[in-house]
Amino acid sequence: MKKVLLLALTVLALTAGAAQAGITLNGAGATFPYPLYSKWFYNYEKQTGTRVNYQSIGSGGGISQVKAGTVDFGASDAPLKAKELREANLFQFPMVAGAVAVVYNLPGVGSGLKLKSQTVADIYLGKIKKWNDPAIVKDNPGVNLSAMPIIVAHRSDGSGTTNIFTWYLEDVSSQWKLEVGSGKAVKWPVGIGGKGNEGVAGVVRQTKGAIGYVELAYATENKITYATLGNRDGGFVAPSTEGCIAAAASAKVPDDYYARFTYAPGKDSYPISGFTYLLVPRNLEPSNMKAFAGLVGWAFEKGDKDAKALHYVPIPDKLKDRIKADLKKLAK
Repeated sequence: MKKVLLLALTVLALTAGAAQAGITLNGAGATFPYPLYSKWFYNYEKQTGTRVNYQSIGSGGGISQVKAGTVDFGASDAPLKAKELREANLFQFPMVAGAVAVVYNLPGVGSGLKLKSQTVADIYLGKIKKWNDPAIVKDNPGVNLSAMPIIVAHRSDGSGTTNIFTWYLEDVSSQWKLEVGSGKAVKWPVGIGGKGNEGVAGVVRQTKGAIGYVELAYATENKITYATLGNRDGGFVAPSTEGCIAAAASAKVPDDYYARFTYAPGKDSYPISGFTYLLVPRNLEPSNMKAFAGLVGWAFEKGDKDAKALHYVPIPDKLKDRIKADLKKLAK
């Protein structure tokens, strides 16, 4: 009798494991973290059997789809404010932090061109039109800068990367704040659009004289040169995990996890840094919520090495513990 009972319990355990392994989670959204998510989700399926389908369609699309209930989770670099979260019955939290690089295509000029933050804003306002503008030449003595026209590239889709970048432009330029503002999509004064970080990277890579903004991993993977930017303390800082860590140190993270730390203080702070978020419906089907919580827990425990290798910054352990506790309540 004991053997029969033991066998029955074993079969039930195996069946439950198989059911968990057979779950597929569907997500969509930000292109900013896609290099990392694609690696995480592939490794997670290999180790657990839970499949994660993720569409890299931009933060705006991810928010729309998770609100519509067509995916199990959305991804966005632009966090939602508390009122919008309540209205949509969503829970949001950061997964990693990352840097947005200002990239350019200038034949004969390598990475490290110095651009003050006000200069970047004036380029995107259309006030600085050529690469040998005095504002650029002054900060780059000895660099051979030609009269080549500056071709501005920006996102054409609703984008969390754009949200972080335009937060930064608001921080450094009163004219930008007054005339353009910030958000996942804005009315660009000048430039041509590319879809996703991939699209902007492609425009810059293929267009001489172009300047754009992409998540750091896209710049490094595509071997695109990137600028060293003036920060709030007056220094010039290249995009890096260290610069992002320094910026994130100033972040205050409330209960709804909405945090903004562009143009943060600190001599080592990189000025275009931010979190990338996941959003999940609070009423997600219980088995899927349990699988989702398992995915996040796995990423927090085993994903930091991959994050660092791809130039993302793992969030602090205390913040991970807060998020896991909140997800545990939702996954009951």
